[in-house]
This record gives sequence, structure tokens and C-alpha cells, in this order.
Amino acid sequence: MDRAKKKKLEQRGWTVGDAADFLELTETELRLVEMKLSLSARLRKAREKKRLTQAELADRMGSSQSRVAKMEAGDPSVSLDLLVQGLLATGASKREIASALAGKRTAA
Repeated sequence: MDRAKKKKLEQRGWTVGDAADFLELTETELRLVEMKLSLSARLRKAREKKRLTQAELADRMGSSQSRVAKMEAGDPSVSLDLLVQGLLATGASKREIASALAGKRTAA
């Protein structure tokens, strides 16, 4: 949001914040959400780069296509370890996974 619009809203009594403010997330919770979203996005990129379908990746992981879809969508029921397992199943290296956790944008 640009500064002028934010200032105008605040002058009219509105509180301007982000999703973390609205959900009252702690800094730790916010970082955890960001890490999961980063891993989810990296998983989709890695799967597409390897030209795998969700079903093919699921087979490699011993999981289901619907679970892979949830992983890629950032579903809150998906754990960090499952996201890492998915990335490993695509052939991602530890360095690539660490890069995703750090929020660095590199090719998967």
C-alpha cells in the first residue's frame, strides 16, 4: 500500500496492518509460516522442473496426489518435515532446501 493511501486511512480512524497483525502472530509463528510457504513454493517449482505430476511425486514419497496438492498449496496441516521429504524426493540438495528456508530465491 502506498504511503498516501495508508495515511488517508489512518486519518479516518482505520488501523493499517498485515496478516500477521490481524492474526496476532508472534514473530516465531510468522517466521514458521514464511518458511512453510517458501518450502511449498520451492516444492512446486522443483516438481515442475523435473516434469513430474503430483501423482508421480506422491508415488516417490509413498503418499497421495491430494497430499502433494496440499503441500504445494501451503495447507496448514502439512508439516515442515513432509515438505522437506517432498523436496528430497524431487532430488533437491540440502543446500537448495537451506536456501528455500532462508527465503533466498534461486532456481529449484
